[in-house]
Amino acid sequence: MTRSIRLLLSAAAIATAGIGLAPAALAKSVSAAQPARAARPNILLIVLDDVGFSDLGAFGSEIRTPNIDALAAKGLRYNHFDTKAICSPTRASLLTGRNNQTVNMEDLAAGQAPDPTQSTASRGELPRNAEMVPQALKAVGYQTFAIGKWHLAPGYDAKPGNTKASWPLQRGFDSFYGYLSGWTDQYKPDLVKDNEQIASPKTPGYHLTTDLAEHAIAAFGARDTAPEGKPKFVYFAPTTAHAPIQVAPAYIDAYEGAYAKGWDAIRTERFERLKAQGIIPANTELPARAEGDKAWADLSDQEKTVFARFMATYAGFITHADEQIGRIVAHLKQTGQYDDTLIVLLSDNGGAPEGNETGGFKYPYSYRAYARQDGTSVADMARELDKLGGPETQALYQRPWAAASSAPFHRYKLWPFAGGSRTPLIVSWPDRIKAQGELRGQMVDVIDVGPTLLEAAGTAFRDQIDGVRQIPVAGRSISASFTSKTAGARKVQFFELRGNRAITSGRWKAVAIHRFDTDFAQDKWFLFDTATDFAEARDVAARYPKKLRELQNLWWSEARKYSDPPLAEPSKAIRSMRQFDDELGD
Repeated sequence: MTRSIRLLLSAAAIATAGIGLAPAALAKSVSAAQPARAARPNILLIVLDDVGFSDLGAFGSEIRTPNIDALAAKGLRYNHFDTKAICSPTRASLLTGRNNQTVNMEDLAAGQAPDPTQSTASRGELPRNAEMVPQALKAVGYQTFAIGKWHLAPGYDAKPGNTKASWPLQRGFDSFYGYLSGWTDQYKPDLVKDNEQIASPKTPGYHLTTDLAEHAIAAFGARDTAPEGKPKFVYFAPTTAHAPIQVAPAYIDAYEGAYAKGWDAIRTERFERLKAQGIIPANTELPARAEGDKAWADLSDQEKTVFARFMATYAGFITHADEQIGRIVAHLKQTGQYDDTLIVLLSDNGGAPEGNETGGFKYPYSYRAYARQDGTSVADMARELDKLGGPETQALYQRPWAAASSAPFHRYKLWPFAGGSRTPLIVSWPDRIKAQGELRGQMVDVIDVGPTLLEAAGTAFRDQIDGVRQIPVAGRSISASFTSKTAGARKVQFFELRGNRAITSGRWKAVAIHRFDTDFAQDKWFLFDTATDFAEARDVAARYPKKLRELQNLWWSEARKYSDPPLAEPSKAIRSMRQFDDELGD
């Protein structure tokens, strides 16, 4: 263990890592010196799933999202908000204010058994001495509700004899309704209510996103229904638009013909719309199509027909989710809670490339490492195309659509380029944010969201709880950006996922792609000047070797500060997927 990590994890912290503190124990230790606040806002944190930077109307999309767009029009949009490029790490950082490696979530939450080959950073189970946002809010009087996807609990935590220590109720939530894993079926979800698994509803026409929205509306209730007028924190995390992309036919049919022009044209149109809307600089260049992604023009007519229907299904899925968000916001307005509710909406990573070139139809994935495979041919998809999006399919769109979702950036989910990490961020708070409809270009990382929510509530993450020193928080509030176009910007942020790396320092960003099972010193490095190249289209590593070395050294410095070990090979299963070979010329 490095010296920096020893400083982060005290002896008490190390001794207790990996087990969740009971919420009651956390709540009672709030400092008596905590200043009182006459009125704390409600907080609605909306986390979309696998929705890329340009998948929302407010961020240049042709997909209809009027309710989300209305939040942006009454609030702020951020164009330099970065995640951890995959769900569990982003959510861990979001709710703890720490870098995901520091809280043992370098990659996905652990499976059905602990993996002894994984490093501390990749253990996949949150340590008990990393206070989470709901715990901090509960300590100052909030009612806390988690609704939707969790994916922060190891699979083995649900087995008999385990304590469910990483489940939401043990991490500060008063109530949980949703699912624990990375994805579930929209028609037959694997549901959990509080600490117990429950049966899927049998209601005709049932759809999970609608159900989750109804639970969010019930959580907010009427303005004065909370005990003693307690404010409410609602964490709303629908599956949208993670696989399986499932929605009623009417939503799919509403996009009939919209995607016949193909992914190359849609990506270009979004790029131009982003410039016209002023979301990205006018001098931004669109990166070339990524290696391994086919040109739409090279597809057969049958492929074009099938693949266009996939994207129509994806778009309909997002529009349906937008309607449910609209229902929640409408309820807040009808009950007089809207004006003093802080609403933050984001996505956990860029568009999802795991469908590869033909997509998943009956099942989303086709990786050899997975026990289940989708072997549906395009011809078979064409014969059953009317079933796409329904209960007989669990689909995921083709990888080049993910590039369109992540426009104007290079690559998509999982990757260290901006296409993987950059997503929409919208902040609305009518009583406090008066700069309606403005754009913010400050560099913000997902670790900054938690401290921002807590500052709005008049509190902060605690240094110590019941005598246990908490892991230091790396994020900081961005509330200064609510009234300023320059204040609150992050200066430096490191990134690592599955052996690939990135480091941003001011205008400069360096990226490294790793060939599995080789020396990390042989990684392929890129350098971008984001002040003149917003979309990371021009690699200038050869022109500025000194700057590249400076950033490489900075990456190691930051990684040693926040990760133990700073760098390691991913698991054997991950390595077998060969997800990044295209960028290495393989």
